[in-house]
Amino acid sequence: MRIVHKLALALAALAMPVAAQAPTQLQPRLPVATKGQIPAPAAPAAPAGTAALTKTDVDTWLDGFIPYAIASGEIPGAVVVVVKDGQVLTERGFGYADKKASKPVDPQNTLFRPGSTSKLFTWTAVMQQVQAGKLDLDRDVNTYLDFKIPPAFGKPITLRNLMTHTAGFEETVKYLITSNPKLVKPLGDALKRWTPSRIYAPGQVPGYSNYGASLAGYIVERVSGEKFDDYVERHIMGPLGMNQSSFRQPLPPALAAKVSRGYEPGSDDAKPFEMIPLAPAGALSATGADMGKFMIAQLANGGPLLNPATSAEMFTPQRAFIPGLPTMALGFYHEDRNGKTIVGHGGDTVYFHSDLHLYLEDKVGLFVSFNSPGKNGAAHIIRARLLEDFTDRYFPVTRPNLPTVATAKAHGAAMVGHYVSTRGALNDWLKFIGVISASTVALNPDNTITVSSFVDAAGNPKKWREVGPWQWQQVGGNSRLHANVADGKVTAFLSDDLPQILLYVPASPSMNAGWIVPALLIALAIMALTAIGWPVVALVRRNYGYRTPLVGRALQLHRATRITAWIFLVIATGWTVMVLSIDSNLEAFNGGMDIWMRLLQLLSLVAIVGTALTCWNAYETARTPDRRWWKYMWAILVAVSALFLVWLIITMKLLTISLDY
Repeated sequence: MRIVHKLALALAALAMPVAAQAPTQLQPRLPVATKGQIPAPAAPAAPAGTAALTKTDVDTWLDGFIPYAIASGEIPGAVVVVVKDGQVLTERGFGYADKKASKPVDPQNTLFRPGSTSKLFTWTAVMQQVQAGKLDLDRDVNTYLDFKIPPAFGKPITLRNLMTHTAGFEETVKYLITSNPKLVKPLGDALKRWTPSRIYAPGQVPGYSNYGASLAGYIVERVSGEKFDDYVERHIMGPLGMNQSSFRQPLPPALAAKVSRGYEPGSDDAKPFEMIPLAPAGALSATGADMGKFMIAQLANGGPLLNPATSAEMFTPQRAFIPGLPTMALGFYHEDRNGKTIVGHGGDTVYFHSDLHLYLEDKVGLFVSFNSPGKNGAAHIIRARLLEDFTDRYFPVTRPNLPTVATAKAHGAAMVGHYVSTRGALNDWLKFIGVISASTVALNPDNTITVSSFVDAAGNPKKWREVGPWQWQQVGGNSRLHANVADGKVTAFLSDDLPQILLYVPASPSMNAGWIVPALLIALAIMALTAIGWPVVALVRRNYGYRTPLVGRALQLHRATRITAWIFLVIATGWTVMVLSIDSNLEAFNGGMDIWMRLLQLLSLVAIVGTALTCWNAYETARTPDRRWWKYMWAILVAVSALFLVWLIITMKLLTISLDY
């Protein structure tokens, strides 16, 4: 399962993993907002004895939390910044920016890599151009491009689609992250190299897209006449005095000397500087202090970056795909909890993991970044707990103890099944990764449900009890999970552990791991027995001087069947080795394994021919007299297994013309 975890991490790079999202308590669905208005969630009563949000209290709390958390999680260093009422409340560095040099993290001078939190700068740039009248959020993006996004579904993509991740693009990972400067091309060239397929109609299904965010950055570049890096420096970083930050890759020498090193868990060896070819999606390097300046500007109704009306529009909730859960704003995602309107964004590279949260009514901002994922993904758990505990400490509420409803068993049973994420691919080999990493919902004897995708700090699936129609509360926690239902059948669900940048939808029969994975294991076992049995039987016969009765065509088909079994095993082994190489080196995504994919695809074509011969062999074996029943039954099993494997190769897009994914 470590392989699947690593692939999931790669797919989530520059985005927010499940564990990084803060739980939120049950609250009614936000009312529909008019343009430029931000409805505040109804605030439950705050208990007496609320901690004071002061520098002294926050520092004391952080000192009791962060050092122990990063030490136990084997994370070398972290930075935390809290702002309030237009001022920095506290900015703290913990641990090391460079372990071997024993260089401590300095919030004023150590640059971290905020990953997809970078997108907030891209979205702010878009809104600046909207404010200037150069961009229209609801206009076809092809209007602004010097290349065309191919038509699909009869609807154009708009900037609003890009900002809410509803453009319908499938997932991409090739050239996502690299340490090779030669792979970092001009933004326009990187986008034109390959346009991902659109697998959903615009505005219909959320599916997080780094390509979509980078497309928006290129549109800013086009309409402003400035390169994206230059634009951000002149129109966002410059006005805010963010002199220790940059989107440039590699960094200018003066900043490169100050950037924190990135680390794998349990390793003292620093990793190379990660570069993001689709820069607007996650290439920012910034100090904690500079991120504080950015938060202060956003909390000040846009500060020097946006006017108040444009800022309010940016924070306005957009379409809710799962009613009752916080939804996307324009670029920001809502994390509303404890009666507070909270917007933010998380970010991940391979080595850096970050979060930014803005408490809009209270003018409070919180930023955190770690320079390693930590042991067992500890950084994700810590940042989720940081937001949860910070909110509960300084904005506490008394939560109602809602009873379990009478429909818990029936609705739990309706939820049972396998679900796939709408953030994924359908036209390349990543489709299979989506299948084997699908989410499974199970009904427990006490009528609670467990969902494999949402786990607690110990890595165990959370338990949920139904407290309202198709609404579940985490047992022993504050997270919520809601489902959409049509005609009594679940059509989608999501927990507020994640923003609405994706949904979990029922797996179709052709993507249902519930039967595909067991069938695959059985088919490979049959192929292994067939392949290994061939030389074993030959050796036994030679030892006893026994010659096979097969001659002519029957012998040729017999051998072809065994050769086909070996080919399928080589194909399965090849894909496994490639996944393992990705597990140890994400650079393999950047074209290094293309030749091996082509070789496996060539073998797949041979296997298809071999499958036809295997079926012919089964037919000849079944019709040949004086054969024992188990021989022709095995021949049929081998033929059926081969047919299934061919179906899997074709359906899971392991055999494609393009090597883009």
